[in-house]
Amino acid sequence: MLDPALALTSSAPSPDAATAGLRTAPAGLHGRAHPGTVSEPAVSASEPLTGDVRSVFALAADDLVAAEAQLAGMLDSVVPAVNEIGRHLVDAGGKRLRPLLTALGARAVGVEGDISRLMCVGELLHVGSLLHDDVVDDGHERRGRPAAQRIYGNPAAVLTGDFCLARSVVLAAEEGGARAVTELGHTVTAMSEGELVQLLNAGNLDLDLATYMDVVDKKSAALISWCAAAGAWKVGDDVAAAALQRYGHEVGIAFQITDDVLDYVGEMRLTGKRRGQDLAERKLTLPLVIAFQRVPELRGKLAKGAPSPERIPAIIADVRSSGACDEALAVARRRVTDGIAALDVLPPSPWRDGLVTLAGYLVERVR
Repeated sequence: MLDPALALTSSAPSPDAATAGLRTAPAGLHGRAHPGTVSEPAVSASEPLTGDVRSVFALAADDLVAAEAQLAGMLDSVVPAVNEIGRHLVDAGGKRLRPLLTALGARAVGVEGDISRLMCVGELLHVGSLLHDDVVDDGHERRGRPAAQRIYGNPAAVLTGDFCLARSVVLAAEEGGARAVTELGHTVTAMSEGELVQLLNAGNLDLDLATYMDVVDKKSAALISWCAAAGAWKVGDDVAAAALQRYGHEVGIAFQITDDVLDYVGEMRLTGKRRGQDLAERKLTLPLVIAFQRVPELRGKLAKGAPSPERIPAIIADVRSSGACDEALAVARRRVTDGIAALDVLPPSPWRDGLVTLAGYLVERVR
């Protein structure tokens, strides 16, 4: 369900709770009624949202609530198991970052009317990719729940992921037009390549930085880039689409780097996974690449095999004390700066400002 706290918790509010804090304000951009402020999230969160990012959710609140209702319907199937497996993951919460980016990008280029179905494209593709990833990675947990294949089995999880992918393609064609669905095809291709490169390099502690960045670009940034630009393709604004693609690409990379850092410093309410989970899988991420350069003996500790749960806290401490997390965050912040600069071609609007604020928050959520 709609998570107005942007992944501050892995729990999700009910449909009624999602709308409980919303009130309408005077008409604003495009003659639409601006949503007002969002009250305290209807989900438990030990860390409140900052005022700035709360205003972003307020700006897109009506669109997000409408998209959440659409998303539930998109999982309907004549095969009941499809609905059950899809809802297992969707109802566990999630950031809903991709629908939010689609809403902000579309409104920033002047798209009017109902965009809730367009907003579901990226989220459906994301859900499908998570179902597939957990099978490929033999995942145990996702968003605080057992991974779907742990309950329903690998074949059912894979086929439900295929269903979500197919639905997203149809939606892209219906709501975004030919250019949008063509670009989505390129996005799915990149995501598949990125997942395969990551799989083939599982446990490879000699993975170079260029390959790591290529995986991040394909697995994470490609879809976020599509979501940001979808509205511009819908109205045929190629200049704005290129700017929003660049913004989404840079912010997507920054978002993934920040998630990698959170594996060492974060909590499950921010990431949806336990601290040290990437490390336990010997997944080479930017903080670990930097730490290897600064503390060469770390590579030897991990070369012996996956660390036991008892060893993980000490290795996390070594990575953090090396300054690798701070350096990785500095890289993420530079990416955000570059992404925000791409938005200069868009006309000033609250929606463009929302894209700027959201980009900063996605990195600064590390505290």
